[in-house]
Amino acid sequence: MARTVWDSSVGKKTVMAVSGLIMLLYLVVHMIGNLKIYFGAAEFNHYAHWLRTVGEPFMHYEWTLWLVRVVLVAAVVAHATSAYQLSRRDIRARPSKYAHKKRGASYATRTMRWGGIILGLFIVWHILDLTTGTVHPGGFQEGHPYQNVVDTFSTWYGDVVYIVAMLALGLHIRHGFWSAAQTLGAGSRTRDRALKTIANILALLLTAGFIAVPVGVMTGVVS
Repeated sequence: MARTVWDSSVGKKTVMAVSGLIMLLYLVVHMIGNLKIYFGAAEFNHYAHWLRTVGEPFMHYEWTLWLVRVVLVAAVVAHATSAYQLSRRDIRARPSKYAHKKRGASYATRTMRWGGIILGLFIVWHILDLTTGTVHPGGFQEGHPYQNVVDTFSTWYGDVVYIVAMLALGLHIRHGFWSAAQTLGAGSRTRDRALKTIANILALLLTAGFIAVPVGVMTGVVS
């Protein structure tokens, strides 16, 4: 039954919707945590340490954090795989491009695929920068996330990569939230306007909230 559901377009769209909402929930929490950087190094570093001790003593050190990571990786893989397969299925069903683009198709709708690729590449860069420290500028300091963030956003390329990715994220959320609501049956003629408004607000708040961190470093408010 699971294979039958997965092989159907409806099943793949449902997987995309559910995995997308899981990631959206994480992004809201992650953005709120990121903004703690405005309260100073001690507050931000304490928050980063707390993430590793959540659930103690029932959960061992970092177990909860790793559980969240596993769920997120599964959501990202499921989302990307279903999106890719749906895209290939759509191309096979319509091998030639439309002579004219659909009217009313928003910029976010037309760039969902490219936005997804940009975000996928950004996730890899972000992990290598602030989690493993592999590509981190200025010398990665384990256990000092505040200084690591400041180091990253003290470089022009760190700011450009992050801001471009967050703009792509905003467009992705703006279309993806409404699309997920339609897939899961929450949409209707009476609710579509409200759902689109919620999608726009979420996209704006998340984009502004994430970009506020590099802006804070660039302006010297966070240093």
